[in-house]
Order: sequence, then C-alpha cells, then structure tokens
Amino acid sequence: MIGAVGAPFASAVPGTFGGHRKTRIYGRLDCPAALRAIARGGYVKQRVFFLDEAAAVSAGFRPCAVCLPESYARWKQTRRRVTSGGVMKDDP
Repeated sequence: MIGAVGAPFASAVPGTFGGHRKTRIYGRLDCPAALRAIARGGYVKQRVFFLDEAAAVSAGFRPCAVCLPESYARWKQTRRRVTSGGVMKDDP
C-alpha cells in the first residue's frame, strides 16, 4: 500500500481504495473505469492501494470522476479556486 506521505509499506489490512501511480487518480476497487483498463491489459503495473480515502488524498491523489463523483466534484471546485500561481481566487 501507499501511505499518506506517498511511500509504500506492507500491511496486513487490505486497502479499500486503488489508484494509478502515473495519473495520481484513486477510486473504489470496483470502479468500472479501472476494471475496463485492467481488462484491456493496462493499468496493473501502475496500480497502488490505499488503506482509506484520507491516505490517498494525503499522498497527492485525486478522486476518480467515475466511481467517486461527489468527491471529484468537491476536488474540482477546490481546484477552480486556485490559480496556477497558488493564489486563491474569489468565487464569482
């Protein structure tokens, strides 16, 4: 699994979320988008697991728009308020 600081570690407890190391996206283990990618033969080498959603977020991953639409909408709203320079904008 990947911990909150982004470092891998062994765990006796299975992860509840999976992610893709390159895209930095996490989602449920039964995510239809991830399962399609796995069925096509991709994704598996870049697959990482997280104990919980907080660990995925802390490691710098964003929620999947397919299987976690509410979390994704919150993430996207937060991103809209931040410019590329890291300065918060006021919402219109």
